[in-house]
Amino acid sequence: MILVINSGSSSVKYQLIDLDGPTRHKTGKIERIGEPGSGFPDHEAALLRVAEEVAEYSGELTAIGHRVVHSGGAFTGPTLITDHVVEQIAEAAPLAPLHNPSNLAGIEVMRRLHPDLPQVAVFDTAFHSTITPAARTYAIDSKVAERYGVRRYGFHGTSTAYVSRVAAKMIGKPELANVIVLHLGNGASASAVSAGRCVDTSMGMTPLEGLVMGTRSGDVDPGVIFHLIRGGMGPDDVEAMLIHDSGLHGLCGDNDMRAVLARVAEGDEEAVLAYNVYCHRLRKYIGAYCAVLGRVDVIAFTGGVGENSAQVRRKVLSGLEPMGIRLDPTRNSSADGVRLISAHDSAVKVAVVPTDEELEIAMETAAVVARTNSE
Repeated sequence: MILVINSGSSSVKYQLIDLDGPTRHKTGKIERIGEPGSGFPDHEAALLRVAEEVAEYSGELTAIGHRVVHSGGAFTGPTLITDHVVEQIAEAAPLAPLHNPSNLAGIEVMRRLHPDLPQVAVFDTAFHSTITPAARTYAIDSKVAERYGVRRYGFHGTSTAYVSRVAAKMIGKPELANVIVLHLGNGASASAVSAGRCVDTSMGMTPLEGLVMGTRSGDVDPGVIFHLIRGGMGPDDVEAMLIHDSGLHGLCGDNDMRAVLARVAEGDEEAVLAYNVYCHRLRKYIGAYCAVLGRVDVIAFTGGVGENSAQVRRKVLSGLEPMGIRLDPTRNSSADGVRLISAHDSAVKVAVVPTDEELEIAMETAAVVARTNSE
């Protein structure tokens, strides 16, 4: 039985998964950590509560898997946690300041509570370690890039690995499919996957690059940053704006797509523009990754928006019939979990695949433990 820990910036999510089945014996989420009135002043208090919640199964635990956002390029796959691994995760914290410290808190508490259990770090960046040099390299001074670790790392890798594999199986090409994965939630990314290997992805050195997101800007001309700084904004203020006050929220004041769409239906001009910008950027990446892959077998939507908004899927894919992409309106409007929503004669299949990052973490954790035990 695997305990999966996702220790986020202000929350801790956990699942207790038996991979025979698979069966989830316990799931839970503690939110608002550190906020007044939450009852959990820090991550340690929250994780101790998690330990209490799963205590009855402690004798059946075989390993603990941890989500870690950024590897800093040090690891290209799930990794058995050692003191050295902990040090590397800490060194990568400046690249993911909202996530890696919290991920580390989960690791440190669980290592203290279960010192004899193998524990595994599953990195969001790992699945993207296969992207090509041309895709991961920024065209800046190469010595500067090397010194500061500037390159494309990519994120949502655990979700992308799971969704691309499920989508490939759905169309009967588990080993060969070319898949575009669109992970659309408050954070959003697009990835091009060929035969199970990621070849390009929209997020970059940080989770700020790429698609328009709930509060993050996605792609922006770097010159804008210098223009704002020279105009009087401090670097920290610009960074905070791009991360917390941009994207849909920056354009119309709402970062929840459901609220945006409700305002679109009322003719709200700010919401209409935000929606159009969001969908336009997404269409650009679909077109780009069609070119990168050469042949696309299936486009897979996942994440809160990708799974639940038929309207977004319809707008993003409308007019792409010359590229072999045809939606079935009835299928697209359904809400029945994993499903194909493309027309029967669509050369490129379109799927909705609810992501399951916790199951992916559990499977990768079990594989690392089995490999370690066999060595």
